[in-house]
Amino acid sequence: MRENERVTSATRQPETPAADIPPRLIATDLDGTLLRDDKSVSPRTVAALAAAEEAGIEVFFVTGRPARWMDVVSDHVHGHGLAICGNGAAVVDLHGGPGAHRFVKVRELARENALDAVRLLREAAPGTVYAVEQTYGFYQEPDYPKLHMETPDNLAPAEELLAEDGPGAAEPVLKILAYHPSVDPDAFLTLSRLAIGDRANVTRSSPSALLEISGPGVSKASTLALCCAERGISHEQVVAFGDMPNDVEMLTWAGQSYAMGNAHPDVIAAASGRTVANNDDGVAVVIERMLERR
Repeated sequence: MRENERVTSATRQPETPAADIPPRLIATDLDGTLLRDDKSVSPRTVAALAAAEEAGIEVFFVTGRPARWMDVVSDHVHGHGLAICGNGAAVVDLHGGPGAHRFVKVRELARENALDAVRLLREAAPGTVYAVEQTYGFYQEPDYPKLHMETPDNLAPAEELLAEDGPGAAEPVLKILAYHPSVDPDAFLTLSRLAIGDRANVTRSSPSALLEISGPGVSKASTLALCCAERGISHEQVVAFGDMPNDVEMLTWAGQSYAMGNAHPDVIAAASGRTVANNDDGVAVVIERMLERR
């Protein structure tokens, strides 16, 4: 199912911390958060996730990764087996294992909006190069650097890749990636948001000047809000973890939220709490304490 509507329920005003409300769902980012720097899930973290599920708390992986990169945690899904991928652009059932996942929900970036974003950002930041992330395909411009763990399906200018009759035209676009070789990453994010406006949602999760551009209103927070609403779970019953700007909306929305010890300053400001770094199993530390209180 494709959904492009705005989800205003994913934004809330600051309120009394929900630390005393029993959690029903844990939402955790992967890279820099649940995963160690070597991209592994530590035995301690595996045990903590299993204990949470055993206690009746659902665990959602909420990541900027595409579905095909979810093999790193596919062995650790329990119960529902769902993950939110592409910064909220897709909800994926991981039960089938690597290469056999099923898209449950897709919130695509309209090609018209994507082309507008490319044009406006080319004008605002000359030298920007692009890649296009679709449900199954990955395409990039010839000058786009090798930043990802795969070979692109096609090389062409972004305008050709996003054309209605371009490569992968039968598949929805989940997000476009915009890279600049010399601009400061935070400055690039601010510049792009001003340039693109409400035509798309712009964020970043990389330490380099690499932006992730999704449909209007599409974010980790808004898709998580949809999934929680389907389960009758309120934001006060959600505990969230993250480390980079693409986690800010989710951490602001959740009743309890934790910035990792290695988190970006904007994430620390957005979260209601802080834990130790990803390499020190910061997510597991909080889950263990949470279960002890129960």
